[in-house]
Amino acid sequence: MVGVPRSIDAISSLNIIQRLSKGILVCGVAEGDADPQAIQPLLVDLYREGRFPFDRLVTTYPLKQINQAIEDQHAGKCVKVVLTMP
Repeated sequence: MVGVPRSIDAISSLNIIQRLSKGILVCGVAEGDADPQAIQPLLVDLYREGRFPFDRLVTTYPLKQINQAIEDQHAGKCVKVVLTMP
């Protein structure tokens, strides 16, 4: 399973005992569970090679437009929101 549940009810509806008895593991992962010291140099190299255009994934908003940034992210208009401060 990959994704973000719409509510806590979606998580609690997982029958953990049933899954464990079948050997099914469900775990949460944050930030890809990557080692920053290993992944960051790799991503920089990929960017330099033109194979990871992270700059196209980032959309910046001034802090005063935080509500618009949240709306745009929920609507799928942007991937990664970065708020800027004066």
